[in-house]
Amino acid sequence: MYHFDDLDRQLIAALRDDARMPITRLAALLKVSRTTAQARLDRLIATGAVLGFTIRSRHGEDSFRAIMMIEVEGRSTTAIIRRLKGFTEIEALHTTNGQWDLVAEIRVQSLADFDRVLREIRQVDGILNSETSLLLSSI
Repeated sequence: MYHFDDLDRQLIAALRDDARMPITRLAALLKVSRTTAQARLDRLIATGAVLGFTIRSRHGEDSFRAIMMIEVEGRSTTAIIRRLKGFTEIEALHTTNGQWDLVAEIRVQSLADFDRVLREIRQVDGILNSETSLLLSSI
């Protein structure tokens, strides 16, 4: 297992903000040499601590995002996951522990779509209960 130090955490945080940041700019931001920044990044990749780089696309200002916690009946989790993966509005689906069995990240273009998606998800056989929170601001 890889143990992060402060420089590793700062490097990862900077890349989360801008995964396309040039290594020279990254080094300047972290106040280290270009060689040090490159070596740290190479090590994070080689050890599997960093699995890759991605982009975040800007959705329209009128899109709505939410997190839905879902309680599943008995042993129907696999069937429910398969069914939920068919919803294009679900951007990500996670298993979890505690009171809830699944967490769905939802994105829709209107409140009418949001209402429809919640209703359709709640009607899936095997879903006992759910709790949904709209995401208001990303910080």
